[in-house]
Amino acid sequence: MRLLLALVLACAPLLGAANETARRLEESAAVFSAVMRTPDKGIPRDLLEKAHCIVIVPGLKKGAFIVGGEYGKGFLSCRTGRDGGWSAPASVRMEGGSVGLQIGGSETDLIMLVMNRNGADKLLSSEFTLGAEGEVAAGPVGRTTTAETDALMRAEILSWSRSRGVFAGIALKGATLRQDLDDNQALYGNKLDNRQIVTSGIAAPPAAARLVALLDKYPSHAS
Repeated sequence: MRLLLALVLACAPLLGAANETARRLEESAAVFSAVMRTPDKGIPRDLLEKAHCIVIVPGLKKGAFIVGGEYGKGFLSCRTGRDGGWSAPASVRMEGGSVGLQIGGSETDLIMLVMNRNGADKLLSSEFTLGAEGEVAAGPVGRTTTAETDALMRAEILSWSRSRGVFAGIALKGATLRQDLDDNQALYGNKLDNRQIVTSGIAAPPAAARLVALLDKYPSHAS
């Protein structure tokens, strides 16, 4: 009995982390679905189809932008390279930095598209700083893009925010994006790094099924 109780107590934190990670996956899927349901006000489809990776961070807390520290957790997925589909999700967290005054409300959702291989390689490192190690631009909104502009041609990453129902491009600067090995363990049972998850063909866990299915509606042009 004591051994059983000890096992239950030891597993409780892991189960709690798994449930929290699964909830965040569902929130990420809901954010992406809501944005893409309104083509006139969402991410241009042609940009999404050209993207190498996507990052979704739901429910950032506004106060954390003032006091610093960890302020958001989410997931990234990258093209598998085989059929233009998307990989199993890997966990990320964002810390510090500034997003200016465009964000309003108590919580904000962020979506980022990584537009080239160089940006994807940085994204899959253990951590990197947005705006310092890669050009980040506010993403355009709507059915068509103005990808010929200098800002979009240079940008490795395009970023958007959604707050109080308003979706708009936003400039991110100074925030650190790093992999979250603890959340990866909660999802996959091992502390896999993000590069392993998105490049090894690992199957997405059941909790990620909805998010991956939504992303797979937007295969790459090359598929």
